[in-house]
Amino acid sequence: MGLFDFFKKDKGKEVFQEKADANERAEAIRREIKRLGLPGDITVKVEGSRVKVGGNVPDEATRQKLTMIVGNVKHIESVDDSALAGGAQGQQQQLQTYEVQSGDTLSAIAKKQYGDAGAYNRIFQANQPMLKDPDDIYPGQVLIIPGKTAAAV
Repeated sequence: MGLFDFFKKDKGKEVFQEKADANERAEAIRREIKRLGLPGDITVKVEGSRVKVGGNVPDEATRQKLTMIVGNVKHIESVDDSALAGGAQGQQQQLQTYEVQSGDTLSAIAKKQYGDAGAYNRIFQANQPMLKDPDDIYPGQVLIIPGKTAAAV
């Protein structure tokens, strides 16, 4: 994927204080990745509001989820995953995303994206482990939207 911009520095999950230095930010992000149980040997380097992740991931779905987890951290504006290796390196896909708006539900997002509110579970599955409950989304959060004909990410 490379560089992914989130443009929402003031929104997201707070895993560190804004005044934390780069090393504290990186360690907090590593803890969040570990807490969510994402597989892979991941390195994190923080430069201001930009994060560069590296290491090995087993597949493209894990790469995408890792990018979303890191990008949905408060005070982070962009994620560079170009240093990640492993998985289907030659099969990187264009990542389709959706920024949650006030009043959105996964059903409403599924209706907008697929024309079927009942397809909310595709979005939920694609965003695990970041999402633990389909009702636990917030405005400004960026979600992976699986393609209409592709298998769940």
